[in-house]
Amino acid sequence: MMTAFRTLDQADVKGKRVLVRVDLNVPMENGRVTDATRIERVLPTIREISDKGGKVILLAHFGRPKGRDPKESLKPVAEAVSQHLGKTVAFADDCIGEAAANAVSSLKDGEVLLLENTRFHAGEEKNDPDFVKELAKLGDIYVNDAFSAAHRAHASTEGLARVLPGYAGRTMQAELDALTKGLEAPKRPVVAIVGGAKVSSKIDLLENLVTKVDALVIGGGMANTFVHATGLNVGKSLAEKDLAATAMRIIEKAREANCAIILPVDGVCAYEFKAGAHNHTYGIDAIPEDQMILDVGSQSVERINAAINDAATLVWNGPLGAFEIPPFDQGTVAAARHAAQRTKDGKLVSVAGGGDTVAALNHAGVTENFSYVSTAGGAFLEWLEGKALPGVEALRA
Repeated sequence: MMTAFRTLDQADVKGKRVLVRVDLNVPMENGRVTDATRIERVLPTIREISDKGGKVILLAHFGRPKGRDPKESLKPVAEAVSQHLGKTVAFADDCIGEAAANAVSSLKDGEVLLLENTRFHAGEEKNDPDFVKELAKLGDIYVNDAFSAAHRAHASTEGLARVLPGYAGRTMQAELDALTKGLEAPKRPVVAIVGGAKVSSKIDLLENLVTKVDALVIGGGMANTFVHATGLNVGKSLAEKDLAATAMRIIEKAREANCAIILPVDGVCAYEFKAGAHNHTYGIDAIPEDQMILDVGSQSVERINAAINDAATLVWNGPLGAFEIPPFDQGTVAAARHAAQRTKDGKLVSVAGGGDTVAALNHAGVTENFSYVSTAGGAFLEWLEGKALPGVEALRA
């Protein structure tokens, strides 16, 4: 699946200085990493280059500093990477200039070095050619293993791939492979599930998907906007009523593209949004004026599961209800577990991503059973919207 991109399979790293862009923008508390998921994801690439005798020079950003800020230093992260890698990770207190050059020149084959936060320099986010040149002096080869930053045309995510031989790292490769299987060259039929609170944040996404998939399930608060647009009452539910015309345009576009739109047929309603709130399920044409829809009902789940049964490929972004608060997590959990079982049985390729989606699948206990779960957030969404990602385009073969 990966023939379109240069990968580590084509790179000779032995004895070379390899600049590896990774995502180490990890959550920290009191100087300690509280979630090492992103560190764990880049270990295979670091280990492979190191084992093959390459000098591994890690580039990363941390936070959104305006200039040099000790609170946004990557130094504590170097210690965490070292711990998970099981070998020493050296640290340089700048990513360009003398400090970086000296640290790189003292590296032996197979050793690992983390350079200081690239965003301490304004040239990083501006993709400034002079800053790119300074970074490029430190390496012979460039490897991008940070898909999560690939939607940004920054110096360390796109600029370097234009001036050094560039390759996708193993995590980037896995992501691109999964995304290709998801929408670019999928097994059909393809079903997409899109949920979340607001249509306004996902208009581009919905308009792209209806031209690519065979069926589109719309859930969460955004489904209420579509239900309202079709002329039904949604009571006190979250709904962007001013986007009714947009919703109808998307429905019409789906009809022209022969994409079935699957909306809820029933909803779990309550007077208030709180854990354990008294609730009742109503048909979608009988929602009480003084209640709000907080989850899809059991008949809607049956329809969603039937669509999943018909699918060879599933792309999922966003929960079907207010999953953070029980009992309004039941629809999301039921559909997620059904998709996970189909995947486990070898009947479905399932690709999911986006912050709330990852949290919802973790909550359902099924993340490990999906074919691929992307933690990339913005980059995953832009890919779903059909946008070219600069950091990916620069790696095309």
